[in-house]
Amino acid sequence: MRIIAGQHRGRSILGPADAKTTRPITDRVKQSLFDRLAAADRLEDAVVADVFAGTGSMGLECLSRGAAHVTFVERDRDASSRLEKNLHAIGQHEQAKILRMDALGRGLIQAVDERRFTLLFVDPPYPMVQHPTQQQRVWEQIERFADVADAQAVLVLRTPRDVELPAFERWPNVDSETYNMMTVHLLRR
Repeated sequence: MRIIAGQHRGRSILGPADAKTTRPITDRVKQSLFDRLAAADRLEDAVVADVFAGTGSMGLECLSRGAAHVTFVERDRDASSRLEKNLHAIGQHEQAKILRMDALGRGLIQAVDERRFTLLFVDPPYPMVQHPTQQQRVWEQIERFADVADAQAVLVLRTPRDVELPAFERWPNVDSETYNMMTVHLLRR
């Protein structure tokens, strides 16, 4: 795994210990997504939430490209430990916060500080969004994220290709792009 652009371009980062815990996004998909976000001027000085962060690939990419702050949410001990090492390796741990907690718990919204997120990445495990009960919890948490998001915020959601999104009440504008077996959705308020 590596950072693909910005101040830390080409720098290798620790990936997941195994594929069971996290699913890294491919460089091709990450490049396409970040090209879109950069074209929309969403990266410079962004206040970012990287939810289900894994080892931090998305949030680290944002920091490399000029984000002001990233809050990472990852409860897996091994993944969050690797994430912490990645932050220290690029010397940007002071622009970041790691919340080691359940990304779907109601406590998450209270745990974030006064920041209003301008960019949110939500990348739940595929089995979670394929299971009806767990999927409903993900959709409900996405709606709650509007409480801590700026009025112009963009929420990036990655799902398996075959998952249909509901009509989000608080994120009504959706733009989706499919890459092989995954779909990346950009939700706007």
